[in-house]
Amino acid sequence: MVTLFRVLGNLPLIILHGVGAIAGWITYLASSRYRHRLRENLAAAIPGSGAMLGAAIVEAGRTMLELPAVWFRPASGVAAMTASIEGWDCVDAALGRGRGIVFLTPHLGCFEITAQCYALRHPITVLYRRPRKRFLEPLLIAGRARPTLHLAPADRSGVRLLLKALQRGEAVGMLPDQAPRFGEGVWADFFGKPAYTMTLAGRLAVSTGAQVVLVFAERLPAGRGFRVHFAPGPAAAGDESFERRMNRALETLILKHPAQYLWAYDRYKMPKGGRREA
Repeated sequence: MVTLFRVLGNLPLIILHGVGAIAGWITYLASSRYRHRLRENLAAAIPGSGAMLGAAIVEAGRTMLELPAVWFRPASGVAAMTASIEGWDCVDAALGRGRGIVFLTPHLGCFEITAQCYALRHPITVLYRRPRKRFLEPLLIAGRARPTLHLAPADRSGVRLLLKALQRGEAVGMLPDQAPRFGEGVWADFFGKPAYTMTLAGRLAVSTGAQVVLVFAERLPAGRGFRVHFAPGPAAAGDESFERRMNRALETLILKHPAQYLWAYDRYKMPKGGRREA
């Protein structure tokens, strides 16, 4: 698998995105479960979004097929795919505080390249969940790990690695719209529906004084690469729960490029052993 991904990673991005568009439609037509979830989540979040459905299907396929390029091109290749960066001033401001940064990256655009982009400049430790099919873990690690990009598994040992990175004044990154295990989240509305939402980001920010920063990579047309956007995230403290404010901030981000959000992700699933709040 690693060898195959390395070979595919050498293909031009425009070809990978073209094949990804086809793969997106094949997946949509072949899987009724995938099709139902994508349509349901998109329609619930954005009423009247039927005209966007085709674009969402295509962008989901591109998300998968661009992985070989993002994971296995050298640092110079990652830099070349990063067409532009917006909002870096908020990163500089956070670094200047010396308390570390908690980067929140939703499943929007090319979310895999955001940490790679930051790691070209500064060290970062990224939380990851081990895949259900364990034979895929070596591929994931080989693709994501870089000299200045470190991986932390989503368990107690990984949380300790995140804390140590923040205590050094470094950055950590995570997918805040990834459904956590039961006991690791709270229920908070996401596009008007209760979604079990991780509490780790808020706990890290509160305990270390780290700055929260939102980041996503907009996928540009015709294989022209990605525009990486940084923006200030919600404050760690406030009258309302951090998780509710975080979800609202993510909604605002997603609505800037809604077709590029991974609507087929099972964001509203019930965690094993969990129950919905009354």
